[in-house]
This record gives sequence, structure tokens and C-alpha cells, in this order.
Amino acid sequence: MTLEGDREVLTARITGEIDLSNASELEETIVDAVPNTALGMVVDLSGVEYLDSAGVRMLVHLVERFRWRQQVMRAAAPDGSRVRGVLSMAGADGVIPVDATVTEAREWIVASADEAAKREEPGA
Repeated sequence: MTLEGDREVLTARITGEIDLSNASELEETIVDAVPNTALGMVVDLSGVEYLDSAGVRMLVHLVERFRWRQQVMRAAAPDGSRVRGVLSMAGADGVIPVDATVTEAREWIVASADEAAKREEPGA
């Protein structure tokens, strides 16, 4: 896994497999990498070749943990990819927000933060 991005939105690019052997460690590494001041995290799954139930559970936990911190976690996986199919079969596609690209996910996070800031402005 590699981490990149700026102070607003970080991206965790995962390649290979996400399964019982590494899901817990990946989850903690991702959560620890995001400062409380960031808007959120994009988990790039485009390089993931295998995702089992532990990986799906990890993604659900990430969504919940970032929500608790008032941050956003979105996944990025190409339309029609194996990962998208696994998330759909597991019924997790309604819980884990997934965009086709990292750019789309990042733009969604920034736009939602901008909208929230506008709602908090006096007289808005």
C-alpha cells in the first residue's frame, strides 16, 4: 500500500489482495495516516486482485470510523471490476461509497465539504 495526497484528502493505493491475513493491519495503517484536520480518505482499489469478506468488513469499518471522526471515506474501483462485483454480491455497495476513479472520489469529498461549509455560514 502507498499513501499519497495532500492535507485535505489522502489516497491509500492498495494492490494485490485484501484478506484475513492483512485487512486488520491495512485498516489501522489507513486510519493512522489521516490527520484529524483532513476532509477524508480515498481507498484506491483499482489494483486489488482479490477481496474476501475480511476486506469487505475492513472497508465497512473504515467508513464507520471516518464518519465517527466527521470525515469521509470513499473507495475507488473501476466499473465492472472484480472488486465492484464482490462489494455488490456482499450487499456492501449500499454502505461503502464507491466511485469509478480516485479523481471522482476526491472531487466528491471536497465538494461535500464545501457544501457543508456553506450551510454553516451565518445567513446561509
